[in-house]
Amino acid sequence: MYYPGLKGVTAVETKLSDIDGANGHLTYRGISVQKLVENYSFEEIAYYLLHGVFPNPNQLQLFQTALRGNRELPPYIRNILSNIPIEQSIMDALRTTISALSAKEEAEDTAIQLIAIIPTIIANRYRVMKKLGVIEPNPRLNHVENFIYMLTGETNTANARILEAYLIMTMEHGLNASTFAARVTISTESDLVSAITSAIGTMKGPLHGGAPSGVIDLLEEIATKDQISEVIHNKIKNKERIMGFGHRVYKTVDPRAEALKQIIYKLESSPEWIELAVETEKVTIDILNELKPNQKLYTNVEYYAAAIMKSLELDPELFTAIFSSSRIVGWCAHAIEQKNNNVIFRPNATYVGN
Repeated sequence: MYYPGLKGVTAVETKLSDIDGANGHLTYRGISVQKLVENYSFEEIAYYLLHGVFPNPNQLQLFQTALRGNRELPPYIRNILSNIPIEQSIMDALRTTISALSAKEEAEDTAIQLIAIIPTIIANRYRVMKKLGVIEPNPRLNHVENFIYMLTGETNTANARILEAYLIMTMEHGLNASTFAARVTISTESDLVSAITSAIGTMKGPLHGGAPSGVIDLLEEIATKDQISEVIHNKIKNKERIMGFGHRVYKTVDPRAEALKQIIYKLESSPEWIELAVETEKVTIDILNELKPNQKLYTNVEYYAAAIMKSLELDPELFTAIFSSSRIVGWCAHAIEQKNNNVIFRPNATYVGN
């Protein structure tokens, strides 16, 4: 049998995540993402995905210390970054600099290094591209707070919590294209840095990493809550795609979008842009259920990613890189899982030439 793109083929067994697209459930190691995002920090969930257990207070402190200790860019990485042509994208710079890192003896130590240093590379490259002064890591801040600080020069607890929720939601999502690339590379008994370089190269492709610009364009077109219904009805009438609605896997509400929304509801005050996004979701789903009841179109995580980027005043060109700064945890966890129970990937190809 021939399965284009390996669609429908089960290639691995994993303990890391389970996706129930029909019912809209996503779990990390058996725990729903909703529960995780409500009760644990980025660092705790990263540790959990890597180790299979939550850290005790001492283990968490050691893990946090290790992350802080790996944020700084080595001099040779700074040199590489400074010599990458300015017209090359953030993802180009991320791929190139990560590939230059030396893998540590233990895979877990390399994973910590990668998780810690990727936000620094992203922030450094972005600020250089925008002709802004580079901001060095702040060891007093946690992982997500420090990331925002390096990007914007500001600290804001509410903004950090919103971004942290998004990063937790996108840490892991089964055998997607970039995760598969990482597992294929590590299955050759290559090193973790090479596996993550493969994953970043895959994430860079627009069919996988994507961009939030379409959702941002939609919300900017709507502008105010009183225009939601008119804009959505016009798009349906003109047979235009409503960006941020629908998902290849989920046939009901994307659980990651729902979890993000619940976090937003619990904030003392939500940014105006988030409020517009929440109301747009509600009105649009009502309209879609009325006019297209058989299509099962609901908001996906990219919808709220776009709203979050806009509300935090983060440039849309950062989206794929920020996504990668989260998915690095899943990539590393999958690569380590593959390494611990390895069979090299070697599918067949059917010859169709003359």
